[in-house]
Amino acid sequence: MLMELPVVIESDCDSEVTVWARSHREVIEEKLRSPGALLLRGFNIYTESDFREAVAVVCGEPLSYSYRSTPRTSVAPGIYTATEYPAGLSIPLHNENAYQRDWPLLLFFFCVYPAERGGQTPLADTLKVTNRIDAKVRETFLRKQVKYIRNYRGDIDLPWQTVFQTESAADVEEYCRSQDIAYEWTPNGTLRTSQVCHAFAEDPRTGARVWFNQAHLFHPSSLDLRTREELFARFDEKDLPRNATYGDGSPIEADALANIRRAFEREATSFDWEAGDLLILNNMRVSHGRTPFSGKRRVLAAMGQTFSTFGVAGANSAT
Repeated sequence: MLMELPVVIESDCDSEVTVWARSHREVIEEKLRSPGALLLRGFNIYTESDFREAVAVVCGEPLSYSYRSTPRTSVAPGIYTATEYPAGLSIPLHNENAYQRDWPLLLFFFCVYPAERGGQTPLADTLKVTNRIDAKVRETFLRKQVKYIRNYRGDIDLPWQTVFQTESAADVEEYCRSQDIAYEWTPNGTLRTSQVCHAFAEDPRTGARVWFNQAHLFHPSSLDLRTREELFARFDEKDLPRNATYGDGSPIEADALANIRRAFEREATSFDWEAGDLLILNNMRVSHGRTPFSGKRRVLAAMGQTFSTFGVAGANSAT
């Protein structure tokens, strides 16, 4: 199948990426509307500073990574390492921060150097993924929405201090109240949160309503068998580091989750990173993941243009 993602624009003369971006804003915006992924290759992007300048030209100051879901290291204001997940495991396709009620509309990835083997960033057209998901599954999620449950510990997954970027329990509680997140401090001193969020959302660039949640990532069935068995041997289901149910608390059926994952997998395309590559994604049109890799790999990430469903009517509608 012909690879439609990403659209590749190459420079054969080591052009200034910031100069090119300023003079080609319409091209960038057009490609972000459809197909939603643009790869700039051969431009003079060498350092974190170069990357940050390019992000700023396209969308202004990059966003901070708040209410975190994955481990990352900050290398500059708004610039982070890509998710620090074991090299031998895959990161399933997903849309960034789709487990929240606000998220970035744009994602940026900068390849400092690729892995010796593997480490691609698969992409999928989220609109096509949406259409592949069984209509009954879509209808159920539309009606029930998604509840995300998290338990924060210091010895597994992310502690609450990292997720909320604070050492203050009072600050966490204030944030949770502001975001309509239910919270409780358990008798053993851990924090448990739950939040009901959308299953679908509307891309403001195109008006398309797309599947936009991370139920298939938060559900324990997304984990490899060994990790899953170890977690269930150690914790009751309510105490798992993270989980997803329907919004009413009822369990998500295994066949529904399998159907969702299959839809992402069937729409996945991939490309090989080259040093200096800059990938720009419309976060609502294109989902991304990561394949296993060996050897060193350094890919940096940034986010831009916050969008929020707070006060937006019909955010969970679907066509």
